Amino acid sequence: MATEMHIEEGDWKTLQHDCERVRLMVFVAEQHVPMEEELDEWDAKSRHFIARDAQHMVMGCARLLPTGQIGRLAVLKPFRKRGVGGALLEAVLRSAKAAGMREVWMHAQTHAEGFYAAYGFAPEGERFMEAGIEHIMMRKAL
Repeated sequence: MATEMHIEEGDWKTLQHDCERVRLMVFVAEQHVPMEEELDEWDAKSRHFIARDAQHMVMGCARLLPTGQIGRLAVLKPFRKRGVGGALLEAVLRSAKAAGMREVWMHAQTHAEGFYAAYGFAPEGERFMEAGIEHIMMRKAL
């Protein structure tokens, strides 16, 4: 079931409150990532993305680092399986391409590997643990 939404792109100063709310709920509360690992020095240097529904309620977020790394893509539980993650990822990919990046990469949680593969990301190397969660490096040429 698709959900009506729009994606807002901005800097950390503009989107920090909404991004933090989503990330703390998904990564810290649900996945038990330590808060000191979740919020980092890259936030101030990155482009951030927020998905909002028709009533402007925040549904999810993502970020794009200047290195081309995509990260912190998270969707709040009530909005999962509705296309929110895909819409966020597509917005990040458009922004990366517009910024002249030739490729993007991520440390994907292994349970989401198929999701990212559907958008053209290819796994690289061995699986590894990050914040107590199994990940795989994935890359996509733009």
